[in-house]
Amino acid sequence: MSPRISLVPVALSLFVVASACSQGQSQTDGEKAAPSGEPTPAPSPAPAPEAAKPETKSAFPPPPDSHGACPSGMVLVEGDYCTQVEHKCKAGKSWYAKWNDKTICLEFEAPAKCVGEKEHRRYCIDQFEYPNKAGARPTVMNDFPQAQRLCAEQGKKVCTESEWTMACEGPEYKPYPYGYSRDPEICRGDQKGVEPESEGTNDRGDPFYKFASKKKDVRVAELERLFQGVPSGSQPKCVSDYGVYDMPGNADELAASETKDSPYDNVTTGGPWRYGVRNQCRPKIYTHNEGFAYYYLSFRCCAEPDGKPTDPRSPKQIRRHEDWRGGQPPVRDSWDGDPFPDPLPAEDKSSARPARPGPGGKTAAASAPTKPHTTDSITK
Repeated sequence: MSPRISLVPVALSLFVVASACSQGQSQTDGEKAAPSGEPTPAPSPAPAPEAAKPETKSAFPPPPDSHGACPSGMVLVEGDYCTQVEHKCKAGKSWYAKWNDKTICLEFEAPAKCVGEKEHRRYCIDQFEYPNKAGARPTVMNDFPQAQRLCAEQGKKVCTESEWTMACEGPEYKPYPYGYSRDPEICRGDQKGVEPESEGTNDRGDPFYKFASKKKDVRVAELERLFQGVPSGSQPKCVSDYGVYDMPGNADELAASETKDSPYDNVTTGGPWRYGVRNQCRPKIYTHNEGFAYYYLSFRCCAEPDGKPTDPRSPKQIRRHEDWRGGQPPVRDSWDGDPFPDPLPAEDKSSARPARPGPGGKTAAASAPTKPHTTDSITK
């Protein structure tokens, strides 16, 4: 079973404005007049009108309206994807994050220029990161097969890298969904000072991290300590021109790889809440395999529009003619503030993750992360 997500309900207020009652009573055919000689009773005084209640706006954006093209909670994206975009950083508007080997551009020249091919696209994408609920934390600690499984349960797929990029850049191919100047206050970013803690080491001296501990109390406390994100939809300006929220910053995201330069089925995109990382629409990381899960890594789902069936497989799985295997069961908690652990086999005495079928059905062991990915291996 996949983990069930604890949701935070959002109350919608209904407002009623009372109308004042009529000052008199009109006599109709069905009513009788008072008998002759009898005093006519005085009309009852009209109640004072009730004051109108002030309008209260929700702190979260309303559900998207795709006019029937997409399932509930999904945004319709239609336009031209550009295969290669030129983004020029303004002179003197960048700095170098040495620990991450990453140049951070604070302001790009506008407009962006498409220097590649344009491809018309039409598809549906979740308004928020999984579980796609306003006010809920984005779920983290899922690897790519588990993300595929959770999307497939809803008749969706993990978004491809180009679908994710297009939904973020908008029709103007902007480097940030909100414009050309980096602002970590708009989309949660540049947070400092919270690093993963080790629980111990293996025979090689590689650390076991608490966020992946077999001990639930240790794992829960560490994931809570590490979380520096915000609830989905709570950043009103962190939205693309297509109406998709929380794409760069906050939690990093998995997407399905389309590039031939990487051997893996997935990429990471967007960038997390950490300091000195990508937090742009287009840059991707291609160096993590399908077993990679991390304390700030989430995902979102996409689907075909207009009621068409959605193939849950990644583009590379389709090219390899692989059958859909339903994704693989989780091997440790996903996390949204209320984890439901999946027990490891009783005979497993190590911190390594159980072997899982690889491409073509071959078995490959996927190990838990052994060091914090705060360098160029993860956070570019």
